[in-house]
Amino acid sequence: MKIIKILIVTAFIINLPAFVSGQNRRSIKAYQTFDAGEYYAAIDEFKRAYQQITDKKEKLHIAFYIAECYRLTSNPGQAALWYGKVVAKDYENPLSVLYYADALKMNQNYEAARVQFMKYKELVPDDPRGADGIISCDQAIKWIENPTGYQVEEMKFINSKNNDYSPAYSRADYQELYFTSSREETTGNQEHGGTGQSFSDIFFSVMDKKGKWSTPLPLGEPVNTEAEEGAPSLSADFNAMYFTRCNVSKRKAMGCEIYKVERDGENWSKEESAGIGTDSMVVAHPAISKDDLTLYFVSDMEGSTKTPEGKNSKDIWMVTRTDSKSKWGEPVNLGKPINTAGDELFPFVHADGTLYFASNGHIGMGGLDIFKAKKNESGLWEIENLKYPINSAADDFGIVFENDRESGYFSSNRKGKGNDDIYSFILPPLKFSITGTVKNEKTDEVIPDATVKSIGSDGITVETKTSKEGIFRFTLKPGTDYVFIAEKKGFLKGKERESTKGLSQSTEFRTQIYLSAVDIPIELENIFFDLDKADLRPESMVSLDKLVETLNDNPNIVIELGSHTDYRANDAYNLDLSNRRAQSVVNYLIEKGIARDRLVAKGYGESMPKVVDKKDNEAYPFLPLGKALTEEFIKSLPDEDQQEVANFLNRRTEFKVLREDYNPR
Repeated sequence: MKIIKILIVTAFIINLPAFVSGQNRRSIKAYQTFDAGEYYAAIDEFKRAYQQITDKKEKLHIAFYIAECYRLTSNPGQAALWYGKVVAKDYENPLSVLYYADALKMNQNYEAARVQFMKYKELVPDDPRGADGIISCDQAIKWIENPTGYQVEEMKFINSKNNDYSPAYSRADYQELYFTSSREETTGNQEHGGTGQSFSDIFFSVMDKKGKWSTPLPLGEPVNTEAEEGAPSLSADFNAMYFTRCNVSKRKAMGCEIYKVERDGENWSKEESAGIGTDSMVVAHPAISKDDLTLYFVSDMEGSTKTPEGKNSKDIWMVTRTDSKSKWGEPVNLGKPINTAGDELFPFVHADGTLYFASNGHIGMGGLDIFKAKKNESGLWEIENLKYPINSAADDFGIVFENDRESGYFSSNRKGKGNDDIYSFILPPLKFSITGTVKNEKTDEVIPDATVKSIGSDGITVETKTSKEGIFRFTLKPGTDYVFIAEKKGFLKGKERESTKGLSQSTEFRTQIYLSAVDIPIELENIFFDLDKADLRPESMVSLDKLVETLNDNPNIVIELGSHTDYRANDAYNLDLSNRRAQSVVNYLIEKGIARDRLVAKGYGESMPKVVDKKDNEAYPFLPLGKALTEEFIKSLPDEDQQEVANFLNRRTEFKVLREDYNPR
């Protein structure tokens, strides 16, 4: 990710307030090298000065600058080591704490990083980077624990020991890849003082019929020169390419510019400037839209978001035109929420209009994270982090997608062959299935040979039979609501629901469908009445609404609603109360649209004590299985609490099927 990063950060460092009050001769050269943006070269010079200088304050300043060199050359391991040294000695610049936290985060040491972000928040409460860092650490841990479905793999056949990054497709079949590299085969033979590697060029690799990538080769002239080229972006027809060229002379940054070339047979035409900015300005990382009328790019030109230190950050800008032959209009900053006080880099425009970019200003996992931005119905950008494993604790950036599937390549300096490497990614097709068991609601026994239907919101219905173990299985589609209905002669139909809508990971669902036998009464759970009254209490409605659903699912049954009381009060009173309660249930069902002639209300008073079933016995082991809860038995229980449980079970509402031949009018 070195193209433009070195140049822009150089401009920032040159204008930093001087931390050193009295430079000694041994360190002057190191500071000059650093100010020129040659951070890689400055490391050894600072280390020599660090060993030779005895003044403790000056030594601490040099240690900070060694840490800065490692930070700016994307070496978070060494950066954390040196920032740790200066933070331990209470270095006067609070940025050392912030950068220490950032380095720890990029080493995936989130707990330690969180501590330093909290410390920075206390030191500089008005700087949001402290609070954002704390949130980032917490989010990163969650994202790693719950990864997305993307599969990520290092491109070992393409990557070298040097920097390889910013891939782009260069053919419609996605079998040729352009990318930026500073490997030994580059055109320029000078070593970049900021990276310790050659100036980068654009290379290409082709996939053969067996899916193997060829040895990368440079594009050659006119694209590659002695300067630094990279970050290619090709038009939708692959006949035009935009790229960045950064001109650098000894100890002087001359800016970056976007150029355009067009296909000329098997070669590229002579390059032309896109005409955005001047040659002393940093304008880089082009991304051309599908219609060829919008060009996104990165710059810290005037109008960019200010950093907390008051400097221009790297923002994403755009220029537009009315047709492909016209000149580009004036640059427009994309503004919030895309751009932040951090850096937004390496934009890519998907064919569907989604904008992808890298940022260290939004909540992320490490250094740069990759984000996607889509406009909502109101025309406002909505930002989303791509999360783990596409993003990591390291720098992740420069992504490219195929048009019609979730597959492509991106760059990262996570563990690989060298510094920046290219990785492939793919989101395998989501797979959903459900395995269920059909059981007897009363006995919990499995029901073999039951018919189960899967009814999808897409209009497709599939039917199967349960095995001898009562098991059924269906394959499900993404983005679909399902209802599963089980039925068997002698039982009421039962059903369960499931949905694959909104799921981003393959899932195998588990469910159970309970069927109620028609030859025995079925108790309605949680039917409550006020004391000595027949008025239904509100909490009864959930259970009764389920009964409404059961009656609608089984339109040919006629049922009796039977209400029972405990033995307390006299027989006549209990019989009258139970009749009124049964009628209250019937009235509720009629209000819900159930035909009156399908319902019979019957009050039993205390005449039919509850018989303890398996569920009752499991919930209340002191009640023997199969025991009738008569007045005599209840009074024999040893304490009032147990007696109250038995009376509670007797106060119940049940329904039983009277007929299965009802014909709706």
